[in-house]
Amino acid sequence: MKAAPIKGRGSISNNTSRFEQFQREPFDDEWPEIEPEAESKPATTVSFETAKSIISRNDSPDIPFDQSINPYRGCEHGCIYCYARPTHAYLNHSPGLDFETRLYAKGNAAELLRKEFSKPSYVPKLIALGANTDPYQPIERRLRITASILAVMEEFNHPVAITSKSASVTQDIEVLGRLARKNLVRVFMSVGSLDRTIARTLEPRASTPGARLEAIRRLSQAGIPCGVIVAPVIPALTDHDMEKILFNAKDAGAEAAAYVLLRLPLEIA
Repeated sequence: MKAAPIKGRGSISNNTSRFEQFQREPFDDEWPEIEPEAESKPATTVSFETAKSIISRNDSPDIPFDQSINPYRGCEHGCIYCYARPTHAYLNHSPGLDFETRLYAKGNAAELLRKEFSKPSYVPKLIALGANTDPYQPIERRLRITASILAVMEEFNHPVAITSKSASVTQDIEVLGRLARKNLVRVFMSVGSLDRTIARTLEPRASTPGARLEAIRRLSQAGIPCGVIVAPVIPALTDHDMEKILFNAKDAGAEAAAYVLLRLPLEIA
């Protein structure tokens, strides 16, 4: 029987991690089909973890930054296409529903970052905030870990680039404005489609496209440099919206633009 969509969730399955010793696969046992009992909606749980390090580094020629920080693991936005979903398998969780419901918060992120910046050997380079999961996913409104990281960035006058699809980024507009006046910050808003039905289906708990464009407007009016990332571009579904997104983002104050084609790594396929 085909699984039914779950309201407010992107995934409809919770298949086991590829690292599990045993995998479960459905098969026809020739018994009469029985209607399953209605399942309750999976709740979101947040676990605090004590991270050992906070800055991730890479030397890939395909990635336009060397350093990044992810305040959270897993993402409540639940975007079904998210390329970060397979990373939850490293926690022995499913890249499906687990990724969007079993979240981890790095409670000591600001403390670790301050220690890292204070090392005599540290060489300042741009840090990308939210390269793997969204730094302004819904739990940030309560936990404010991203806000604490930005406070350390301001303390050390460190450059940062933020990528999000949440209008909640505007809750930090004051600190972002102070960083912007020192030319230390850029905010990139991800918008894949202006169609609210498509957006709600693909990105069930992210801000609406209109709210994201309004966030660009508010940030831009506050003097914070903004850009738009048309992502993901899905052929025959969202690609026709690209020009309209770019024009609307420009009208809202975006100064730069980029796009990312859909890619389906590992379990996402």
